[in-house]
Amino acid sequence: MDTNRSLITVEAIIHAPVEQVWEYWTVPAHITNWNNASEEWHTPYAENDLRAGGKFVSRMEAKDGSFGFDFGGLYDEVRSHEFISYTLGDGRKVEITFIPQQNETKVVEVFEPETTNPIEMQQEGWQAILNNFKKYAEQQ
Repeated sequence: MDTNRSLITVEAIIHAPVEQVWEYWTVPAHITNWNNASEEWHTPYAENDLRAGGKFVSRMEAKDGSFGFDFGGLYDEVRSHEFISYTLGDGRKVEITFIPQQNETKVVEVFEPETTNPIEMQQEGWQAILNNFKKYAEQQ
């Protein structure tokens, strides 16, 4: 990660074991169920080649069809049930750590912000997606 740039951190404690959290985070059939920041958005499509050098992409769209974009990149490192790092299409780095705590899992995401939107807005958006993931993972 570029330590000269400010980094954003979001985190959540998921009331589920790390193996389950990892599966829900990485399997496309699950990703399409939680990967959105609000009820107005959805992810109709996701693919995931979960290995160093593997590609991933999620299609994120407004449900009313007014806007959509692909969110994707290449994996730099994958340690099953522990750690994922990847580089987005625009060169920004993201690291995700999965920390088992008894029957819970702490998920910590650290990412380099983009330069278009305010830092606070980016943090809120990524936290909203992580909160949606928590809700989905705990309901299964």
